[in-house]
Amino acid sequence: MHKIFIDGSIGTTGLRIFDRLSQENDIELLILPENQRKDLSARLEKVAQADLTFLCLPDEAAKEIVQLAPATARICDTSTAHRTASGWVYGLPELLGRETIANAQRVAVPGCHATGFLTLVAPLVKKGILPVDHPVVCQSLTGYSGGGKAMIADYQSENMPESYRSPRLYGLGLNHKHLPEMQKISGLSQPPLFCPVVDDYYSGMLVSVPLTMSALTKEWQSGEKIADFLHHFYANSPLISVHNYAHSTTDNTLPANALSGKDSLEIFVLGSPSQLLLCARFDNLGKGASGAAIQCMNIMLRRKETLGLVI
Repeated sequence: MHKIFIDGSIGTTGLRIFDRLSQENDIELLILPENQRKDLSARLEKVAQADLTFLCLPDEAAKEIVQLAPATARICDTSTAHRTASGWVYGLPELLGRETIANAQRVAVPGCHATGFLTLVAPLVKKGILPVDHPVVCQSLTGYSGGGKAMIADYQSENMPESYRSPRLYGLGLNHKHLPEMQKISGLSQPPLFCPVVDDYYSGMLVSVPLTMSALTKEWQSGEKIADFLHHFYANSPLISVHNYAHSTTDNTLPANALSGKDSLEIFVLGSPSQLLLCARFDNLGKGASGAAIQCMNIMLRRKETLGLVI
């Protein structure tokens, strides 16, 4: 039995991890009584007992417990706190490699927007298809569950403002907290111009990166070639599927909530002979949060990568 502690199990991310792992026969969840849920000493005792701990906490709380945790404790942090920190492995196995994560003591689970952006852009930069100094633009549409309990309560309130019924741009200062990891892990020399949008639906995410074909190195200026490259790049990734170039849906649209409740991710390569549109569609609570955390846990504990996940 693997002993697992979820610090912050009543939050949106922690609750989904708890629900998924409570169904697993080889997982023993270490649970604190309600009156000890915020007791630092009691939490640290569980961290020491666990084979692996999930941190589903605000950034400062995650930093605090990491500083006090035993050096031998294996930790998956779902907060923003350690995604670019020294000594931490970035938990995107499709890009960083499974053995790197399997051997890690500390793994930082990627941000939801960053997951979509990186799965699209990082392979192209790594291969030299997209120059490292290209000014990349990214837009990301997410359901309101990405904002956590407070935003969920706002959207589900009987007194929800009328303005919440339409898509809302946020991060208007262009300094979103996912930008450091988006730049570092992609290998770009500058952060992307990133425009996130939240809308009135519970979960699901659609990240899009438009590119002119001329931005790509000459031998790769073809939508078919890019789709084929990404298909081969993710061929051994059970959670990621890549559609053929110009894959068409029934009504020629891409609804952002199509993978709500799942832990998989789809990549679309769309566009024209002169322009390219790369899209990643997934659940912000799945491959964008809880599902990614469980995937990392599975790899760290050398379980089958997809156990406990919905694909």
